[in-house]
Amino acid sequence: MAFLEGVFPRVIAHRGLALAHAENTVGAFQAAIDVGADILETDVHLSKDGAVIIAHDPDLGRVAQRPGLVSDLTQRELADIDLGWGEGFPTLDAALRAFPDRKFNIDLKTPGAVGPFAEVVKAHNAENRVLATSFDEPTRQAVINLLPEVVSSTSQSMVIAARMRSWLGLPSERWEVPPEIVAMQIPPSAYGLALVTPSMLTLARRKGLEVHVWTINDPHQMRRLWRMGVHGIVTDRSDLAIEVRGELFPEQPLG
Repeated sequence: MAFLEGVFPRVIAHRGLALAHAENTVGAFQAAIDVGADILETDVHLSKDGAVIIAHDPDLGRVAQRPGLVSDLTQRELADIDLGWGEGFPTLDAALRAFPDRKFNIDLKTPGAVGPFAEVVKAHNAENRVLATSFDEPTRQAVINLLPEVVSSTSQSMVIAARMRSWLGLPSERWEVPPEIVAMQIPPSAYGLALVTPSMLTLARRKGLEVHVWTINDPHQMRRLWRMGVHGIVTDRSDLAIEVRGELFPEQPLG
């Protein structure tokens, strides 16, 4: 199973679908699958005892309403925290086991998680259904060194380089993209600078990259981006994105 095979354009469920579930939980991932999302997007940290924990923030405050860091608690302690719907923090192992045929887009939030992350992915033979990435380029490279069969997306430094090239009109041939990179995953803008532009889309297309835009929850913006030629929408509202995709691309089956 090649990671980018399947329904196109793509609906990428940002931390699952957290309407009746806490974000980044097995329940939220199942809810996203139930509405037809193609890819589950998530994030990982490392627990005190070295487990790969699914969580976006390094601290517990926003999702658990308590002080402390994910890295200060054990896997069991994190699993026992009620995030509001009877679920605690899951491990990556649990998520890959719960959804053995699903694709995961995983952002590593800390360099220390690289080794344990690679071990979990290998244990599940999940190399062909995981896209592993990081804002931090050394962390992203470290993952690929351990998991050469896994695909990846552009880190922050690569996006900056791409935007400068597109703005200056430099030849795309001189922008070297590592072979594991299959997508440019970007917000619509950063620091007041538009990132999703015709020139950026052209540059990505010439380098054989898909463009996935995050985090888009407004149906009008979804329509605009897909009409521009964006390949995937990363969204908290995969239910709405599936509806918009069905409206714009009625020939496509459900995810």
